[in-house]
Amino acid sequence: MRKVKVAMIQMSCSTAQQENLEKAERYIREAAGKGANVILLPELFDRNYFCQERRYEYYDYAMSVDTHPNIAMGKRLARELGVVLPVSFYEKDGNVLYNSLACINADGTVLGVYRKTHIPDDHYYQEKFYFTPGNTGFKVFDTAYGKIGIGICWDQWFPETARALALQGAEMILYPTAIGSEPILGVDSMEHWRRVMLGHARANLMPVCAANRIGLEEVSPCRENGFQQSSLDFYGSSFMTDETGAVVENASSDREEILIHEYDLDELKTNRIAWGLFRDRREEMYQIITGEK
Repeated sequence: MRKVKVAMIQMSCSTAQQENLEKAERYIREAAGKGANVILLPELFDRNYFCQERRYEYYDYAMSVDTHPNIAMGKRLARELGVVLPVSFYEKDGNVLYNSLACINADGTVLGVYRKTHIPDDHYYQEKFYFTPGNTGFKVFDTAYGKIGIGICWDQWFPETARALALQGAEMILYPTAIGSEPILGVDSMEHWRRVMLGHARANLMPVCAANRIGLEEVSPCRENGFQQSSLDFYGSSFMTDETGAVVENASSDREEILIHEYDLDELKTNRIAWGLFRDRREEMYQIITGEK
């Protein structure tokens, strides 16, 4: 049996990067102390959600994988604690900027980088201003604690993301997330957001887990942001499922929390094969999805 404890960290994020990094480290250490082997932080956890507004100076937040403080922290802690850390960061590669994640193995080595494929552009989720769509393709990382498929936030709304990861041998799918209120639409999207991912777990017969941020983040008018005034209330509700899509761990909407759940990867593999869903796939009939037919 290959039993793995996975942890989701739900936290609020301020405008002070060092403060956020120190908080993240405390929660990583706490999760590791409770036996977690794989620990996920929210999307872009080292800052407030700066994509709520458009400001050119925020481009300077992007750094390379070799110099970004998020990655330096992740490598240090993964090596010290013997845990796998998929770490979100704002990446600069030459003159191109990405919303990225580096998967750091339990010995502190970076296994690779995934760049967010689907980039949203909505009122106050203005990510296309900051990020180029990723060019890595969907990636599965073969870690010390199993094969982990990663998507980032908006990726989680697309069934193709989860299926592509499953077809590459993922044993679990993790989504770092930053999602909250919809001021223009005037809807509470939390249950919709969650049900989409429960479907991914059911359809691919593997755990799906999401780590979200919490808290009200407000924008004050200034010349640099065109005198925009707005706010987003991030609704937390981080969760973990089993392979049938049942929620096995569930966070609140307004508290910082750590969720931990143990999975038996060998048992999950047996169940996934037994259902026959991958056996009975008809790839030749799905060409309409890729536009080939």
